[in-house]
Amino acid sequence: MKTLKTLALGASTLAMAASASAEISDGVVKIGLLTDMSGTYSDLAGPGAVEAAKMAIEDIGGTVAGVPVELVTADHQNKADIAANKAREWGENEQVDAFAELVTTSTAMAVFEIAKQQNKVVLVSGAASSPLTNDACIPSGIHYTYSTTALANGTGKAVVAEGGDTWYFLTADYAFGQALEADVTKVVEAAGGKVLGSIRHPFPASDFSSFVLQAQGSGAKVIGLANAGADTTNAIKAANEFGLVAAGQSLAALLMFITDVHALGLETAQGIQLTTGFYWDMDDETRAWSEKFMERTGSMPSMVQAGVYSSVSFYLKAIEATGSDDTDTVMEWMRDRPIDDFFAKGGVIRSDGRMVHDMYLARVKSPAESKGPWDYYDIVRTIPGEEAYGTLEESTCPTK
Repeated sequence: MKTLKTLALGASTLAMAASASAEISDGVVKIGLLTDMSGTYSDLAGPGAVEAAKMAIEDIGGTVAGVPVELVTADHQNKADIAANKAREWGENEQVDAFAELVTTSTAMAVFEIAKQQNKVVLVSGAASSPLTNDACIPSGIHYTYSTTALANGTGKAVVAEGGDTWYFLTADYAFGQALEADVTKVVEAAGGKVLGSIRHPFPASDFSSFVLQAQGSGAKVIGLANAGADTTNAIKAANEFGLVAAGQSLAALLMFITDVHALGLETAQGIQLTTGFYWDMDDETRAWSEKFMERTGSMPSMVQAGVYSSVSFYLKAIEATGSDDTDTVMEWMRDRPIDDFFAKGGVIRSDGRMVHDMYLARVKSPAESKGPWDYYDIVRTIPGEEAYGTLEESTCPTK
């Protein structure tokens, strides 16, 4: 009798496993991560983003709903056509279920188009532009980590409140830089400030001398750097060489990562205010995960890398819970539940694809204030999610 019962239970377990795997296309969950592996944004995303995704898969046990999870990666070289072609190939030939990371707005928008055609989930961590949850939104796209709107409502608003009421922008000449300049301009003008002009530099750029000189000649109190990664660090170095801050103007690094501060050093970066969605030294949870990341990569995580882990983890939890990798099923589950992990507390994915969570205004410490390696930020203020990102009613996403 006992043998029969055991056999029956075994058969039942096998049947349940077969049923679960039947809901998973091709018997495997496959995530395709596209990032900048060696260029301007490789420090803040790149190999570290790949490691973060691997950590998420490992921490869930390497399987969901009874099937293995696989990660495929590629270097999109910050080029939209490469990103689109790889995403199309992965979707059509390798049955990739979701695309992840996508630093650089142009690559994210290109992959959005492919994902819309193929009905694939997109977990954007690195790209910033607010159009991703406005006019360029898609039903299966999630803009997870931060946005140009949040950067404007953080750094832009803080600088104006401190008297920085005339601005001149040094802007990366592509969709991200243009969106960041536009979003900060709205904040500056709404606060009674004035934008005196802007100059756009190629993406990426190495020599910022002529751009900094033109910005210096504008007479604006604040030079807003609407760029990121190596472009930001190179622009700050050039500004220091030409004595821009010493002469009385100030720099607003509108998108700056902890990896940028590390590259510049505290002597150069001290005092800069920035907005971030994550800092490794916030609490015990952030420290515990970040130290594991540090052991694997040799550096503390940027908010993009932390966001990759969180977004991939949440996506896998949705598949585990629903027993399906069907895009509509998974998206419904994710929208219906809060995100509570080391990255976001009470994060919510809205119908426009925006993941709303608190952001943080930080100030870079001086060398004397820092207690050791990577102790770079003082958190000045927590910016509530809706204040940072705006309301759903303000979104122009046509499918919200």
